[in-house]
Amino acid sequence: MTVPAPRVRRRPRTPGRLLPLLLTTALLLPVAFLVVQAHQLVDTDRDVVARERLGVEYLRALGPVTDALVDAQSAAVTGRPLRRDTLDQAVERAATVDARIGGELSTSERWAGLRAKLEALPERALTDREAAFTVYGEVTDLLLALHNKVRETSGLIRDAGVDAYFLQDGVAEEMPEAMVAAGRLTDLAVLMNRRSEAERLQSLSQLATLRAAALQPANDLANNLRAVVENTESADLGANVLTPFDAYQRAVETMALHSQPVDQAGTVDTTRLLAARNEAQQAAKQLQPVLLDEIDRLLAERLDGLDRDRLLIIGAGGLAALLLVGLAVNTWMSRPRDTSAAPVAGDAPAPPPGVRWDNAGARPVEPPPALQPVGQVHEPDRWRPFDAAR
Repeated sequence: MTVPAPRVRRRPRTPGRLLPLLLTTALLLPVAFLVVQAHQLVDTDRDVVARERLGVEYLRALGPVTDALVDAQSAAVTGRPLRRDTLDQAVERAATVDARIGGELSTSERWAGLRAKLEALPERALTDREAAFTVYGEVTDLLLALHNKVRETSGLIRDAGVDAYFLQDGVAEEMPEAMVAAGRLTDLAVLMNRRSEAERLQSLSQLATLRAAALQPANDLANNLRAVVENTESADLGANVLTPFDAYQRAVETMALHSQPVDQAGTVDTTRLLAARNEAQQAAKQLQPVLLDEIDRLLAERLDGLDRDRLLIIGAGGLAALLLVGLAVNTWMSRPRDTSAAPVAGDAPAPPPGVRWDNAGARPVEPPPALQPVGQVHEPDRWRPFDAAR
């Protein structure tokens, strides 16, 4: 007795099994491209913001240099003893910052030239005060140019945020220009009082020019801060800025008032003018770190947002990849398979349709005869009586 061989399942054809993998790969490629592109855009924005924070750090180091240089100029013009140690310490701190980030901001060359000028300043007050006014004026011009260089190379001047833009414009351009112009205004008034009456009258136009140069950036700074305080979402900025800002604005207005000649000879009340300038300088010293801290806070929040965006991009890309791979695996595992079996040599022939094998598998079993309706007679039985008579 021959037992038929078990049926063997045949694997699907190779193209059908590879199709899910090909589709998954075709979908993963554009997903990976989009993830990489989005990640690069976020990294680019992050580099821009990080560079702006470097600019804030550099400006923070230049603030004390500006204060010390303006004080040194006033001391040289008025004949007071120079406090060179304050200026030297500010220069050393700025040099440390430039050595660390100056190469990235492309300020090393400008700083080297400015530092050479600062170190070349005389240790003692010059006998010729007019010459001292000119020498210090050249150095302060280089310092203001360095402020602008930092704004440009760090990208602060192109910041897209409204608050950050107005703040950097005020603290990095308007405030240094106003402080330098205020120092020159008071120093010129001191020099004018030492000149002859004819020379004083000739210098009134120069005094008016310096007065405008001091008031214009101060007014621009006031407008910038007013716009920031009115539109900012920070609850602490208004309280921190208003007090030193009000003191600075009052001092500038007082300074402008006392820079006017008190007589027809062109004499200026330098005592009150110097007092007003000192008040303005002290208010500016308090205001500058507050503004720089606010800019740095805004940039830090922007960096945190970009870091979150980068994590979301990576997470979304990874999730999309997992879903596509899971879909491909599921399609692979659930694909229907061909269960038909090919005949094997030595097996019994397959039964015809309607015939099944017996339990032993030795021979086919005839199907049972079909049931006939009651009263119906088969065709052969109907002719049987005629066959008997014959």
